[in-house]
Amino acid sequence: MTQTTHRAGGLQSQRAWKLGTNDRFRLYLDHRRRHAHGLSTEQLPDGTHSEEDVAEFIREACGVTSRAEIDHNPDARAMLDRIVSDYQLWERRELAKRQPEDQGVAG
Repeated sequence: MTQTTHRAGGLQSQRAWKLGTNDRFRLYLDHRRRHAHGLSTEQLPDGTHSEEDVAEFIREACGVTSRAEIDHNPDARAMLDRIVSDYQLWERRELAKRQPEDQGVAG
């Protein structure tokens, strides 16, 4: 196998790519955009963001033109870590909303 001279995507770019394939992450972007712009679900329904929208969001937020650059740019890597952290926080909050309020009360 020959070695290429261009920067190939490594673990971080793959991590960024996987976010785009995650239905829940795309839903997170729907919620995030609605909150940021004061939109209703009628104005921006769930399921609006595509894999390409996620790729564009990550490239813009990380300040790169290709997700592969995230592997070679510490600032972009830090931003990807922040994006993932914010998403995980949103997921925990969504899970807490679905938990019964009286889960610790014996019946």
